[in-house]
Amino acid sequence: MKRLATALMLLGASQSSLAFDFVSVAEPAILYDANSLKAKKLFVATRYLPLEEVVDLANWVKVRDSSGKLYWIEKRNLSNKRYVMVTVPLAVVRSDPTENSQVVFKAAQQLGLEWLANTGTGWIKVRHADGSVGYLKSTDVWGD
Repeated sequence: MKRLATALMLLGASQSSLAFDFVSVAEPAILYDANSLKAKKLFVATRYLPLEEVVDLANWVKVRDSSGKLYWIEKRNLSNKRYVMVTVPLAVVRSDPTENSQVVFKAAQQLGLEWLANTGTGWIKVRHADGSVGYLKSTDVWGD
C-alpha cells in the first residue's frame, strides 16, 4: 500500500513538472515543420495566437496549437505576453467571476484576448483590445 501511494505521488509530481508554458505570436509569423528557415513553411500564424511551448532551443521554439498539431517558430516572433483564444461560438465576459454578474462584453469564436490572471475557480481575467476587462469561464478559451 505504501509503494502504491509513493508511486502515485511520484506520478503526480512528474506530470506537474511536464506543464508547458503558453506564449503568443507577437506579429504574423511563419510556422515550419522543422527548426530551419529551409524547412517546409506550413502557414502564417496571426498576431496574438496562443501557442503551447513544448521545446525551447536557442533560436527556435517547438509549439502546439489548439488542435494539438506541432510546429516550429522562430523565437524572435514570440511574446511572453499571454493571450487566449475563444473556442466557443460566443463567450460572455462578466464584471466578476460569477454567472450572475454584469455582462461587460461578448467575445466571438477565435477572438484573441489578453490573459491577465487565473482565479483558480474556473474563471480567468482577460482584456479586450479596446481595453475592456472582465472574467470568462476558462472552458470557453484555449491558452490558459
